Amino acid sequence: MSLQSTLREHPVWVLVGIGLLGAVAYVVQAFVGTLVFGLFLYYATRPVYDRIEGRVGEPSIAAGISIFALALPALALVGYALLIVVRQFNDLTETTALNPEDFGLDPTVFDRLADPTALASADLSQFLTTELVSSVVDSLASAVETATVLAVAAINLFAMVALAFYLLRDDHRIAGWLLNAFGEKGTLFRQYLVAVDRDLKDIFFGNILNAVFTGTIGVIIYSLLNVVAPNDVAIPAAALVGLLAGVASLIPVVGMKLVYVPVGGYMAIQSLTTAATESLWFVAAFFIVSLVVVDSIPDLVLRPYVSGQNVHVGALMLAYTLGPLLFGWYGLFLMPVLLVLVVQFARIVLPALLTERSTPPMPLVGMRRPRATDGSPPAGEPTAEGNDGE
Repeated sequence: MSLQSTLREHPVWVLVGIGLLGAVAYVVQAFVGTLVFGLFLYYATRPVYDRIEGRVGEPSIAAGISIFALALPALALVGYALLIVVRQFNDLTETTALNPEDFGLDPTVFDRLADPTALASADLSQFLTTELVSSVVDSLASAVETATVLAVAAINLFAMVALAFYLLRDDHRIAGWLLNAFGEKGTLFRQYLVAVDRDLKDIFFGNILNAVFTGTIGVIIYSLLNVVAPNDVAIPAAALVGLLAGVASLIPVVGMKLVYVPVGGYMAIQSLTTAATESLWFVAAFFIVSLVVVDSIPDLVLRPYVSGQNVHVGALMLAYTLGPLLFGWYGLFLMPVLLVLVVQFARIVLPALLTERSTPPMPLVGMRRPRATDGSPPAGEPTAEGNDGE
């Protein structure tokens, strides 16, 4: 049935559909940050989910392990790294970019929790003292706004985790519904979805997850390294250097070397000019740790799972740069999604529309196929790229 005949024969249903689409668009606009970050969690955990699901054979259990045993602890580690960065930024600028009292937390408690030397201490009981717990409880009890902030954060976190969980468990059903809905007439649409899925996997699991992973490692490792630093030589603003290293990992070829090489050179010059050449061992340790732990390990862990990049590197760099400026924190995730949607539309859909020619069928590489009733892939069909042991 053509579009004109549909509008003529079913005007009421068309209006209902437009209204529902507008309502969905309003909800998406209101919670776009939560939805986009949930999408990032899905792509970041999908390769791990594929391996676990292949072993346990139960999608729900595999999704639960991927989210609650891996993703949430990783988010907690990232949150702690950001806590260190905020504390150091406040110290350097002598301002309060994030006031702990706004969240019902005593500044002394905040400073102790954000002190990375506690990680190197064997005695962590200092954080379980009656005075500390009482301080936290009293502060929370006296701050009504804090409860609101924590409740909103908890709801958003729950929505992110739930979205990632159900996408992991039911993505094959979504793919099957799309294929059944569009049939052979949806070959062009199917190509478009496959290309978008492939590129988002490369970007979210490859570039952005690598930057988050690298930045978190850099913040914690550099902060701990400063614990054993000589008095006259230390990593300047160690947490911020680690964060910048994560951001610089998005730059191709040179990556985080743009950060730790100049910083290491500054430390070496400082050691030589202060006649404290015996502290050069710390400079050498900084370079070794930067190269091996911060630079190489994240790349070695993620590189085997990442296929070739299909989006222009320069366009990606602009998306990473302009996204946060335009949308806020979630722009780092939203702008690449918009870029992929536009690029693949221009590459696949637009030429077909302009030339008015049919697009030849394309195998479903990159998108999950619907499982058979026994949970196994359809017989005689190749395994999708997203489920081949990424």
